[in-house]
Amino acid sequence: MRLLRRLLCAVVVVAVIPLPCYGEDKCAGSPGIPGTPGANGLPGRDGRDGMKGDQGPPGPMGPPNGLPGAPGRDGLPGPEGERGEPGVKGDRGEPGPQGRPASLDPEVQEVLSYLLKKILHLEGVLALEGMVTKVGNKILATNGKEVDFETTRQTCQNSGGSVATPMNEAENEAILGIVQEKNRYAYLGMKEGPVPGEFLYSDGSPVNYTNWRRYEPNGKGTENCVEINTDGGWNDKKCNQYRLTICEF
Repeated sequence: MRLLRRLLCAVVVVAVIPLPCYGEDKCAGSPGIPGTPGANGLPGRDGRDGMKGDQGPPGPMGPPNGLPGAPGRDGLPGPEGERGEPGVKGDRGEPGPQGRPASLDPEVQEVLSYLLKKILHLEGVLALEGMVTKVGNKILATNGKEVDFETTRQTCQNSGGSVATPMNEAENEAILGIVQEKNRYAYLGMKEGPVPGEFLYSDGSPVNYTNWRRYEPNGKGTENCVEINTDGGWNDKKCNQYRLTICEF
């Protein structure tokens, strides 16, 4: 029994005591018990950005009923199109309420009275300046230009008047005053009609006041216009002659 215990002790000693290494600088011992892990170190700094990679292939097309994108900016306006056909004329509307006659409207009468005073004032100023001559209900004026009859007629018409036409002795004297002041003959607002020697007003009615010079008219159809001389007498004359422009309003 004592011998058996000795043998067991020898085996334990042999197992514990390492055997010598032959021909080696270092002998590998038996691994020890691993230690406890150490504490984590501080995080490292971020590295530099790398080079931009190549563009990848386009992704697959979305479904056809996907959400629409934002609208683009308005483009430049295009050229104006052709005008369309006019639409159908609408029905006539109901008539409005009947207004009050101007003669019964005090505001209208006040405006008319004011305008009348202003017109009379302007007439008086122009008459004093020698720019117009007032006779009866007419106002005579001249621009001092000498033109043919048609140009005289157009000038007076464009100004809202007509060629000076004496209907009586007073009006003839008023026209004569302008003729003598300018020392120029002037056309009167009448022309020879289809019958030679018969003169008509611009509205086609026959002349009912005349002041022909002796032996006038004598053109017998060749002198279709009428001029007033510096003595107040009338003479038939060709319409292409240049005479002083006198208009009546």
